[in-house]
Amino acid sequence: MADLVDADSPRLRGESVEHIELLLTSHAELPPILVHRQTMRVIDGMHRLRVAALRGQRDIAVRFFDGPDADAFILAVSTNVSHGLPLSLSDRTAAAERIVTHSPQLSDRSIASSTGLSPKTVAAIRRRTNPDHPQLNARVGRDGRVRPIDSGDGRRHAARIMRANPDASLRAVAKAAGISLGTAHDVRERLREGQDPVPAHRRAPRAGAGSANQEAACLRAGVCPHVSPPPYPDRDTALRNLRQDPSMRFSGTGRMLLRLLTAQALDNENWAKLIDHVPPHRADAIAALALDFARSWQEFAERLQRRVTRV
Repeated sequence: MADLVDADSPRLRGESVEHIELLLTSHAELPPILVHRQTMRVIDGMHRLRVAALRGQRDIAVRFFDGPDADAFILAVSTNVSHGLPLSLSDRTAAAERIVTHSPQLSDRSIASSTGLSPKTVAAIRRRTNPDHPQLNARVGRDGRVRPIDSGDGRRHAARIMRANPDASLRAVAKAAGISLGTAHDVRERLREGQDPVPAHRRAPRAGAGSANQEAACLRAGVCPHVSPPPYPDRDTALRNLRQDPSMRFSGTGRMLLRLLTAQALDNENWAKLIDHVPPHRADAIAALALDFARSWQEFAERLQRRVTRV
């Protein structure tokens, strides 16, 4: 323990004496702390480290993280948002300000997922924190992929590929155009319906175009029913990112959620096999259960989205 360096903590008020005393009176085995291997700086677990010292321990269980200092700080924020003593709103806001300053290449959604803030809040923090900072043409998303801030060019490129080669797979198109699989799917559906591959709210506004200004206003108000949701990374990528997130892997609830999500990550072929092997006399009962579970997942998703929106 003597080799460990105190955390670069996102907590503005430092450690909580009350939380240390609470952990000290607990007889439960505390999880390992998270340490940045290159610097031996504690990323997550300063309260547990203080408890170990007060108990007279010379050793403590550790999990190591290898990566840049900036990534270590982001990890410190994300782990403390999801478990233990939660970060306050002011802690998370200050952390977001630091991240947009030192890692401006990260997307608003990526920073939002790490800080527990909404993407709109992060965007406002970015404008307030770096008003004179040169604007980047692309940012790194939650899945680690670099995407242009204006996805219009990527969508138009994907549309050209699809028109020239209608049999091209979505994965091939997405890779060639530099867009997500979900965006490629949306482009294909829009082409099939005879629509512009770039939704109206993503097109660059033309000078003097009143309709564009009206659409921007309705988007800000959140009352545009025709607007599609933001691009969603393909299922495999989303699950892989979740499995690599320490805030999910290192908590019991996170691991339980990962098991539930993984169990349902079946492709169309496997779903078809399940359907084919359901005994006919049990089809109604299984269908009723599936619908019931689907409603539960729907409620879970809606409550989760409302929680994010309130932040």
